Amino acid sequence: MATKAGLRPWLSATRCLWKSRPSVLQHRRNVFTSSDEPFPLQSPDDWQLLQDRRIRFKMLVDLFSEHGSTVTRDNTFQPHHQLHRPLAPSEATLSALIAAGAHFGHAKALLNPNFMPYAYGVRAGITIIDLDSTLPLLRRAASVMRAVVERDGTVVFVGTRPDLRAVVRKAAERIGPQAFHVGERWLPGTLTNKLQLFGRDVAKEQRVTPDLVVFLNPMANAHAIRECAIQHIPTIGIVDSNVDPRVVMYPIPANDESPRTAELITGVLSIAGREGRVLRENKERSKELRQSRYKRGQERGSTR
Repeated sequence: MATKAGLRPWLSATRCLWKSRPSVLQHRRNVFTSSDEPFPLQSPDDWQLLQDRRIRFKMLVDLFSEHGSTVTRDNTFQPHHQLHRPLAPSEATLSALIAAGAHFGHAKALLNPNFMPYAYGVRAGITIIDLDSTLPLLRRAASVMRAVVERDGTVVFVGTRPDLRAVVRKAAERIGPQAFHVGERWLPGTLTNKLQLFGRDVAKEQRVTPDLVVFLNPMANAHAIRECAIQHIPTIGIVDSNVDPRVVMYPIPANDESPRTAELITGVLSIAGREGRVLRENKERSKELRQSRYKRGQERGSTR
């Protein structure tokens, strides 16, 4: 009992201190976070003092804002920008490829001998891809994409992994009605057995055979690449260090297992396709304008 009696004052003091602590914190919070004056204005001099403080504070903000950093969320690299706001072919850089992890290949033991011209070296047992050769090949593939869409060709993006479905869908939507995507599974015989697969009327009346096919994971779609080769359809593919670059017509040496790399490369190609669509629409518009001017000239000549 004596022990409890001796501890009781200490416990009571602790409880009192604990009860009084929130009031002190609340008082400090009110003092330091309040934007107004702690006391109401009582005279015109107080109002003048308040205005002077506001003007002085605004002058300090304007002075130091010119020397601060201009880095914001919009003008810096963000992982989601590659999917929703991709780079144009002229804006693609080595730093963007490095940030996306495009230089990481497979293990040295899995290196394909035909991939040697695109290999930079080996680091910690991992093959490093030479991005100095990746960037011009990416721009070449973008030029092919732009030319195909400009000539009213159709494009198919193929990415059959779950993490690539949104990538191919966004790329096809960005180009427009001339682009399609395959995100689930390439059905065997889509190109080589199209009469039985689509029907005779559909295969003859509609454009079932695409003019260009882009593969984001070529190794998982070897049968689709074989069908494109049989039908003489040009192909673009992301080729990793364990893949023979000759399986596609326009290889892009890069990491084919990185979703960010796929988003970057597919975004660049889709922007090039959209540029080709704009060029084709401008040509059609100028052609219609010339025809209308020619018809007006003919009508004026006939009335005279």
